[in-house]
Amino acid sequence: MPDQLIFGMEVFLNGLMAGVLYALVALGFVLIYKASGIFNYAQGVMALFAALTLVGIMEGQVPFSHLINAIFGTEIHHFGWHVPALAAILLTMVVMVALAWAVNTFIFKHLVNQEPIILFMATIGLAYFLEGFGDMMWGSDIKTMDVGLPQGINEVIDETTAGWFGYGFFIDNLDIVATVIAAALVFTLIVFAQYTKQGRAMRAVADDHQAALSVGISLNFIWVMVWSLAGFVALVAGIMWGTKSGVQFSLSLIALKALPVLMLGGFTSIPGAIVGGLLIGVGEKLFEFAIGAPYLGGATEIWFAYVLALIFLVFRPQGLFGEKIIERV
Repeated sequence: MPDQLIFGMEVFLNGLMAGVLYALVALGFVLIYKASGIFNYAQGVMALFAALTLVGIMEGQVPFSHLINAIFGTEIHHFGWHVPALAAILLTMVVMVALAWAVNTFIFKHLVNQEPIILFMATIGLAYFLEGFGDMMWGSDIKTMDVGLPQGINEVIDETTAGWFGYGFFIDNLDIVATVIAAALVFTLIVFAQYTKQGRAMRAVADDHQAALSVGISLNFIWVMVWSLAGFVALVAGIMWGTKSGVQFSLSLIALKALPVLMLGGFTSIPGAIVGGLLIGVGEKLFEFAIGAPYLGGATEIWFAYVLALIFLVFRPQGLFGEKIIERV
């Protein structure tokens, strides 16, 4: 088998794994948009905030320690204990649910039935607030995250492919774990949205806020539930990306990578988020391998996803799985 084909197969598999990580972020966008019609610009910052909170709890860091020390002249930074990863994840989820309640109570409760652009602008403000609040609460220094997830090359795949092709594929164990978790999340969310009372109420709220209220659906409950689910997805994405590349400001920028994923898969489709993520992940890796590096000087992964999304916007603006909306006038 030609070497280029073997290398291409490895690139393809790594593209699939990268696409899963993109899709995890896109899932949070889809959940909120599907339930409320809000494009949540703050989803990437929610992943950063969740990761910062998780690391801070695990390390026993005192929240707002820099502010406390500046005001009172103290030198406190840590409580002196460490929290196990599982307990810290559960406590972080409690924080994300509290955040969902606060977002609904202080922001979106007052914006019911407003124009989409107003809701979108509210999420931009929320993003910048959360970013500053997270830095003030836990500090802006780069943090490492270790929740016990396996990392490094998968020896089984390496040895198996070496026996088949004479060349061992490098597949990260963390990417494999992310793939399994993403598949489980998608399955659970699809079942929830399609077959539960709360899921059907969520879709009803997305169609018409006032109509949903008129049939007894609690808008406050649905929005808190949806933002809590999005917070959980953000936590999962934050764990995966934080473990992979560290917990730092750039983690919030993963939201920008999710935008082409949403354009391909559709803003209202949970499976579409996964398919879109896989297409983007595989497409950018293969394009860089086959065309970008040999002929264009490399660095095509930066813009490939957006060019592909632009093509989809021209020919199929609702995405592969999005709902085509027809308005009669």
